[in-house]
Amino acid sequence: MGKKHDDGQAGPDGPAVSDEDWARFLAQAEAGAGEAPKEPSARARMVTARLRDEEARRGSGRPPAWRAAVAARERGRGARRLKAALAIAFVAALALIAIRPELVIDKVTGKAAQDAKARQPLPAETAPPSGPPTPVDPDRPTLSDPFRGSPALQWADGAAGIEVPQARAVGGMSKEEVADALAKVKQFLVTANLDPATLRGERPAAALDLLDPKLSARPEGVGRLEQALAAPSKENDPLNLVTRTRPTELKPVGEVVKVRGRMWVEPGEQPGKAEVLVDYTFVYPFVKATPGADQVERSIVRREITFSVADPRKWEATEGKLWIESVDVNLANSGCDVHDGFLHPVFDEDAPTGPTPSGAPVDPYDRSQGLEDKRQEGCGLISRS
Repeated sequence: MGKKHDDGQAGPDGPAVSDEDWARFLAQAEAGAGEAPKEPSARARMVTARLRDEEARRGSGRPPAWRAAVAARERGRGARRLKAALAIAFVAALALIAIRPELVIDKVTGKAAQDAKARQPLPAETAPPSGPPTPVDPDRPTLSDPFRGSPALQWADGAAGIEVPQARAVGGMSKEEVADALAKVKQFLVTANLDPATLRGERPAAALDLLDPKLSARPEGVGRLEQALAAPSKENDPLNLVTRTRPTELKPVGEVVKVRGRMWVEPGEQPGKAEVLVDYTFVYPFVKATPGADQVERSIVRREITFSVADPRKWEATEGKLWIESVDVNLANSGCDVHDGFLHPVFDEDAPTGPTPSGAPVDPYDRSQGLEDKRQEGCGLISRS
């Protein structure tokens, strides 16, 4: 007969006989009937204990042993994957540093922060600046960063830099007529200075179509420009209006030309005319068109042009066509003694030719003065390109 504990709880070997069962057994014994209640067998006690232990483990949130082992293996695999990923990243970083050590040098010296500041875009130009651009670190341009070391880093890309002002009625021309003229002037500038076909020496047909054919005989008329394209000369150079290169000599670096300038409207000298004045600087990065060439040189072209649109009822003009009243141009880093209608930036390997540049160096990025005020005779010097 099993022993009953005083506290009524299960004994060390399993569940004890309950008080109710024991009382029932005594009553039956006095009556001469019944059997003593049986304690659970050893096997039953083992099964009950195992179930109780599993229930306790589930209640405490601890996984079973096999589940804990699986979790441990997964943690080990995750750690190994993390270590492998870190090792790959470390090797890639070392390779990048070996190829471009300036990345680390720039970070340590603070030059990276200076470069980031030098690349922040400028707001649109609405008036002549008060002075030249702030000097920047004179880093050499590269094939991957052709505007490095240039104020043009902060300039707009391509046609985005040619912003059209709000149209208004001027000089007897309606607001709509002035708006049409502004749009066509921008189209002319884009075609003549940014179009890839024009840059590689092709005829700028879209720009020529915007000019009034009735004024073809004028010094700046469409006929004169056609002649300059066909037979360039010092007196009649298409570079006054159009940027061109020889594809066999030069190749543009990337697809971006940096642009800075402004456009505005004034009344013409006589009634029935409105003038659209533009002053833009274009920065072109080039490399020689030879296999393996990697020296990048920039040519900086600034053009001041006065266009006009005239009322056909008062002038011998074609409605919707542009007149060119005047042109002034400065070509920086291009052979000043060559007049073949193409740009010729100077590279280190080029042998000196023509007259020796002289005079005080001029900053081609300085837009604070008009070209008339900065004009130099002969071959001048530039302070940077």
